[in-house]
Amino acid sequence: MEAGLYGPGGFFVRADDGPTDHFRTSVHASPLFAGALLRLIERIDAALGRPKVFDLVDVGAGRGELLAQLRPLLPERVRLTAVELAPRPPDLPDGIEWRADIPDHLVGLLIATEWLDNVPLDIADLDDEGRLRKVLVEPATGVESLGGLVDPADLFWLRRWWPQAGRAEIGWPRDAAWADAVGQVRRGCALAIDYGHRRAERPPMGTLTGFRSGRSVAPVPDGSCDVTAHVAMDAVAGAAGTPYVLVRQREALKALGVDGGRPPLDLARSDPAGYVRALAAAGAEAELIERSGLGGHWWLLHNIGLGERGSMLL
Repeated sequence: MEAGLYGPGGFFVRADDGPTDHFRTSVHASPLFAGALLRLIERIDAALGRPKVFDLVDVGAGRGELLAQLRPLLPERVRLTAVELAPRPPDLPDGIEWRADIPDHLVGLLIATEWLDNVPLDIADLDDEGRLRKVLVEPATGVESLGGLVDPADLFWLRRWWPQAGRAEIGWPRDAAWADAVGQVRRGCALAIDYGHRRAERPPMGTLTGFRSGRSVAPVPDGSCDVTAHVAMDAVAGAAGTPYVLVRQREALKALGVDGGRPPLDLARSDPAGYVRALAAAGAEAELIERSGLGGHWWLLHNIGLGERGSMLL
């Protein structure tokens, strides 16, 4: 998974195309998503007392689409940083720093939209004697076989967070990656948005899959497709060691003013063009909050140094 996503010619670092050619996130679905995040940024900024420099860091920034949407809407004191292993896009607006690692001592908001699902992990499965072994994969074909027994660190995590017998996705690398990211925030918030599950709802056969050109494909780690697995959100949340809120995107966006409600029919009579625009916006909002789609994603919001003010953000 590491090689297929981030190695030479890996899916996320190759120059010939970008992730948006293969899958669609909330960032790409509608600018209303960026608008909702802008309202969250304003709330965090106020809770921080409007610091001289407000850091906005996008981890797993893709081609910088989210920060490019937000840049013209933010005051000059907001310092924008995209964290991504791919080269800086040539058309990225000025005023956005591009780097491969997360900066430290942040005051503001660190956000990771569908990043954790691409943090590489190992898969375990039972052999004929009921022992958990690592799943091996042939990179060129995706053909699986069983390797050695899982090591003690893997087994410790599985017993705590994936107690169901059978195939499992060993999520502690995601826990460590997120704890490290949250640890870079001195004051403010860290927000992970991703598809995932909780301990009582782990999928019996796991979730590992691939995406290419908008379609689900076999997760062959040869660089030709995205290789992704859902996130154990409760494990990730607990690893950071700070107060947090964990809600579905549907509830989070509604708290930020995105409700998908249809405009009143009276508007169609008084302002037909305005009604059409409002109806289109309602359709875009509906996609963002659809329970079985993007609205089912999790929002994990950590509060670092904000006290009770942090509990009022969503």
